[in-house]
Parts: sequence; structure tokens; C-alpha cells
Amino acid sequence: MHCKTFLAALAATAFWLAAPAFAQGFPSRPVTLVSPFPAGSGSDLTARAVSPGLSDALGQPVIVDNRAGAGGSIGAQYVARAKPDGYTLFLASLSFSVLPSLMELGFDPVKDFEAVTLMGLQSLVFVVPPSLPVNSMAELAALAKARPGKLNYASAGIGSIGHLTGELLKNERSLDIVHVPFKGTPEALTAIMTGEVQMGLIAMPAVEAQIKAGKVKALGVTGSRRERSLPDVPTMAEAGYPSMGDSVWYAVLAPTGTPKDVIARLNAVFGETLAKPATIERLEGPAKTSPTVSSPQEATDYVRAQLAKWSGVAAKAGLQPQRTTK
Repeated sequence: MHCKTFLAALAATAFWLAAPAFAQGFPSRPVTLVSPFPAGSGSDLTARAVSPGLSDALGQPVIVDNRAGAGGSIGAQYVARAKPDGYTLFLASLSFSVLPSLMELGFDPVKDFEAVTLMGLQSLVFVVPPSLPVNSMAELAALAKARPGKLNYASAGIGSIGHLTGELLKNERSLDIVHVPFKGTPEALTAIMTGEVQMGLIAMPAVEAQIKAGKVKALGVTGSRRERSLPDVPTMAEAGYPSMGDSVWYAVLAPTGTPKDVIARLNAVFGETLAKPATIERLEGPAKTSPTVSSPQEATDYVRAQLAKWSGVAAKAGLQPQRTTK
């Protein structure tokens, strides 16, 4: 064999032998889980609920890194550009599927990521003021028909899931209701409680106490089953509005090019961690998140379907991606 050919063959063989060794030795240093929202957010609470169990399972620290800003795009871009070795992961959520409809991004949400697993689901609750004379979604739609242009719906801002779900309600039922964007969820919820705005979709952690205190009425919850703490509130599907039934979801993504065996290792570790009673307790506590697991392919399909769904809703609402500095 020619010397150069022999050396090339030797190098190829060495690489082939080293690849499994890399995966078997993973991780040999701390792993970073990037949350694209600030401390105390649902994303942050969820990341910190799973990190202790992940650290135990991997035998290395799992560090939660909050890289907030620009609706979550700063954290996403950071991970998209990270080395694809499994040491830098991204905690995507429902807001990730809306990003392409809001702004021009410095990354491709489909091409630049590989899914590791779905990780959790958090219910949203459709609420109205106690003074509004309705007790179901059907009665709300009838009232909106009778009062065209007179009922408003609150959201945590233009392009938020509350905004886009309101657009779904308008379009599917041909309702003339008016969007009122607020600075964030607390402000939107306050406006509903006071009756300034007549309806809105609010995350479970923010609204549960207000429902139980009678400060708002719940007409439906997102997800495939009723909330244990709100057993009398139907799911949005049971209420006749299945397209409005998407919960806040959390999925773990890695940069494209991450070795498949590393993805498989991470998937197995997340599955193991999410089955631990201590992790379940932390997730279902302040984060109000139900743990869920999936294969990498199932997670990929789910995230891509969500991107397609909400980009279509945003287009119908007339939203155009805004230019941002990169």
C-alpha cells in the first residue's frame, strides 16, 4: 500500500474508533442548559427543577444559564452557534415557535437545532372577569356575536401566545373582538380581574390563585386533560375549541451536528430524570409543569408542527417579522 494511502486509512480508522469513545465518555465536564428568559420565569423554574436530577444522572454539574432578551432569541442564537458536542443545550418553549413570525432571526429554528426530547407541558387558562355574564366558551362566543366590537381580549404583548390564540378565536368563530396588548402577564391579568378587558389566556402559575379566590372565572384549560387543581374546568377541546388547546411546552434542543449517540445518551438521561419523584415534585410545584418525555424524532416533529401552526396564525393576523440587529 502506498504510504499516503496507508496513513489516510489509518487516520480514518482512528477517527472511526474514537467516535464511540467520545460518546461513551460523555460528559467529561459540566453541561450548560440555556434558559432564554430571566430568573423566576417559567422557563427558568422548569430548567432549575430538572438540573439537580440531570447532574446526578450524568455525573457532572448541569448549569442553568439565563440568557434573556428579544423574546428568547438571544439564548436560542447563542446555542445555535455553540459547538455541537452536547455540552450546550437549549430549553425551547412555546414562544420559540412564534419567534420567526415576530422578528428576523440570526439563526434558523429548524435547520440549526436537533431535538433531544420534549420535557414538560404547562397549562394555560382562558379566563374572564367575574362580572361578565358567561360561564362557558359557548356563552362567551354568543355574547361576542351579540356585541360586535365591544369585547376586548388581553395578552402579554403583540405576538404572544395570548395574542395569537385570540386571533384563532376571532378567525374560527368570526368574532369581532379587539386585541389589547399589555407589557406582560401580570398587567394583562390585572386588566381582566378589574373588567377593563373581558377575556384572556393566562399561564397556570400566574392565574391559579386568582381563580380559586374568585377574582376571575375559568372557562377552559389547555392540554389533553383537566387540571387536577381545577377539576370542574373543561379542557379547551371539551369546550369545543380544540385548536386553542396548545399548552406551553418545553423541549430540549441541541445544535445541529451533535453526534447521534450523544443525543441518544441525553435523551435517556432526561427520561430517567423526569421519572424521579423529586424531579416531578419540583416540576409540578412552582413551575406547574407536567413532565413528559419523547424520542428525539417525536420532539422534532412536535416542534416543527408548532412552528408551522403559529407562523400560519401570525400570517393571518398580519404580523410581519421585524428587523433586528444581529
